[in-house]
Parts: sequence; C-alpha cells; structure tokens
Amino acid sequence: MASSVLEDVKEEVTCPICLELMTEPVSTDCGHTFCKLCITSSYVLTEHEQGVKKCPVCRDTYQFENLRPSRHVANIVERLRDMTLTHKADQCDLHGEKLLLFCMTDEKFICWLCEHSQQHRGHYTLLMQEAAQVYWTRLQEVLQKLLKDEKEFEKWNAHIDEERTSWKNQIQGERESVRAAFQQMRATLDSEERTHLQKLQTEEQGVLNGLAESEKELAQQAREVRELISDVRHRLQGSTVAMLQVRLPGVPLLRFRRIGKCFLLSCAALLLVMVLNS
Repeated sequence: MASSVLEDVKEEVTCPICLELMTEPVSTDCGHTFCKLCITSSYVLTEHEQGVKKCPVCRDTYQFENLRPSRHVANIVERLRDMTLTHKADQCDLHGEKLLLFCMTDEKFICWLCEHSQQHRGHYTLLMQEAAQVYWTRLQEVLQKLLKDEKEFEKWNAHIDEERTSWKNQIQGERESVRAAFQQMRATLDSEERTHLQKLQTEEQGVLNGLAESEKELAQQAREVRELISDVRHRLQGSTVAMLQVRLPGVPLLRFRRIGKCFLLSCAALLLVMVLNS
C-alpha cells in the first residue's frame, strides 16, 4: 500500500516531457507543471514551427512570460530524491518489500511480489540463502579448476625454466669448445710460424756466412791474380829469349761453388779469365 502511494506521488511530480523527476518545476496558465528547461525547449520549438505556444499536455495556449515556479512540487521532488538516496539496499525498488528471494533466471534479487509478477512468472527462484549456497558450490568448483590450472601453469613454467637452463648450459659448453679449438689452432699456427721463421733465419745465416767466406776467398785470390799480372807484365817487358824460355801457365779451369740456392763462379778463376781477355 505504501509503495503504491509512493508511486502515485512520483507520477504526479514526473515531468510529462522528459519523464523524469522535475528539475526547477514551473507551472503554466493551464495548471500543468514541467521542468523549466523542458518547457523552455518546447516553447522555443513550437514558436519556431507553429508560431503559437501550446501546452504539451492539454494543447491550450499559454503565456510563456506567466510561467511561475512551483515550490510545492519542488519540495516533493526533493523529498522523493532524499528517500531514494536513503532507501535501504535490501528493499525492492519497485514494491518496497524486503528482498528475500533470488531469481536464478535473471540473476537478480527480488521480493515476494516480484516473484508473482509478470516479469518473473515461471522463473527459477530460490531463497537468498539457498541461492548463496548454490553459488558457493559453483564458485568452489570454479576455484578448484582455477587452482588446477594454476598448478599446471606452474608445472609448465618449471619445464620452461629447465629447458632454458639446459640450453644455456649446452650453448655455454659449445662456446667453450669453439674457443678451445680456435685457441689450439692459434697455438699450432704460432708454433708452425716460429718453426718456419727459425728455418728461414738459419738459411739466411748460412747464405750470409757462405757469402762472407767467398768474399774473403775472393780477396785472397784477387791478390794472387794481381801478383800474376805483375809477373806476366814483367816477363812481357823482358827479352824475347828470356820470354821464350819461360813456361806458359795453363788456362785455369772455372770453378763453381754453391752458395744458398745459387751457383757462383770461383772468384779467382773469374778474375783470371778477365785478365786473359783484356
């Protein structure tokens, strides 16, 4: 009964234009009340389209300048809004009865009048405590599944960590093997380099020693050749009889010596050939 009266009061203070509780209610000459903004918008629209000002409810003409604030309606609206704000959370907004039931079909709290209304007729409804038990059971099932999934995720994460560690160890081992192999190759190459350089140094020293010995021998033989030249010239300047009585020396053979990879003509023989050809 109380809720029915409340609905009647709400209907009386509901704006016929926006169908909401009136804001700054004003009344026209014909006695109807509207939101100030709504009637102003209607006034501007009808004046532009029709050139007249008619009440949106009864269609009687009215003077816009005669609109008067309705403090009585404004007070009722303010009280209704306060009642709505302080309305208990466990009461039905439509009937004002206590919410003791839960509609499983629509998944919303309802009162006993809602259960017999056209909106919820034939729906599966339970007492709030029974519905809570059903939801608790369902949530427990969901929770168990989620916990199982969480364990499965942890298992896969552990597997991924093991794979990561295994691959890191394998790559590190291969990296160290590659480094060791190249280090061994570098050591082998360094050893071969030292061997070849030592061989070249030994060969170079042998060639240089041979050349020094040949140079010394050449100097000795050059002195001997110069002495022979001097003796031959002396004989040439002597008498014919003395010259003919001298035994001619034979033509010396050309001698070669191997120095390194080259064959060098004996220095003494070479000088003698040069003298004889001069």
